[in-house]
This record gives sequence, structure tokens and C-alpha cells, in this order.
Amino acid sequence: MPKALYFTDSQEANELIAREPLALLIGFALDQQVTVPTAFLGPLKLTQRIGAIHRFPGAMAKRVQELCAVVADEYGGKAERVWTEATDAADLRKRIGSLPGFGAMKSTGLGSVLALQFGVEAAQELVPEYPCLGKIDSPESLAEYQSAKRAQRKTRQQLAEKNPA
Repeated sequence: MPKALYFTDSQEANELIAREPLALLIGFALDQQVTVPTAFLGPLKLTQRIGAIHRFPGAMAKRVQELCAVVADEYGGKAERVWTEATDAADLRKRIGSLPGFGAMKSTGLGSVLALQFGVEAAQELVPEYPCLGKIDSPESLAEYQSAKRAQRKTRQQLAEKNPA
């Protein structure tokens, strides 16, 4: 198990998401229309205070509540059971995909973290060929990841402008 996941500028937040499975899931739940560091600071902010942790606080508060309810109801309050009890990659993909707000992209992102950072065997098939959160192992690799994502977004925008629908 890694000591930290370098998804934020906060060592405390990075250690929390590596140490607490529910914090990791909440970070992924919040990883929508905000930067990776903003999303993964959310669990630490929750532990420090109750307040706005996302640019869409109402919707994301509801999403986090729904996620916690599923963890409580289906996994006995143990978030790590989502992956520790998965029998294979298909089962893990199904378990992650059934979490509120976890579509294909988040399933791949969480799967890559579980495989590459936590050594979860069932998650190995979820690691994509392209840059992903699971490959971030330092503040520098986070910066490289974010730069690659910005370049990818810019390319998509340029293609959309050239070929309007």
C-alpha cells in the first residue's frame, strides 16, 4: 500500500486518500468538472469541516451521500470491500460501475489506481494505455498528467471548431 497518492499539493490529503478507502472513493466521486487536485482535496476538507468542497456543492454533496449510503448498505461500511472482495476484473468493473457517479472513465481511473498503486490483481485489466491517475507517483507526474489532459482537451476543441456538427 502506498504511503501517499500524489493527486494534490497537500501531503496530508495525499496520505488520507492512500490510507482511507472511503476517502479514495469520495475523491473519485468528486472528480467531475474540477481539477484532480481539487477533487482529491475534498476528502480532507470533509474531515476538517463541513462546507463547500466542490464547484457544484449541492450536487456533489448528494453524490457523496449516495456513495456513502451504498458503502454502508452493500459493503458494511468498509469501502475497501468494493475491491478486496472482487473475484475478477469483470466483477470489479461491475462493482465500481454500480457506485453513484462512477461511469466508464471513473471505473478505469479508480481501477488504474488500485492496480498500479495498491497492487489489486483484479484491477490489472482496467489499466489503460493512455495517461491515467494510477501512473501518478509524484508531484511532478501529477503536473505532467494535468498538462497532457489540457493538451488533449485543446486538441478536441480545435477538432470541434474545424468540424462543427
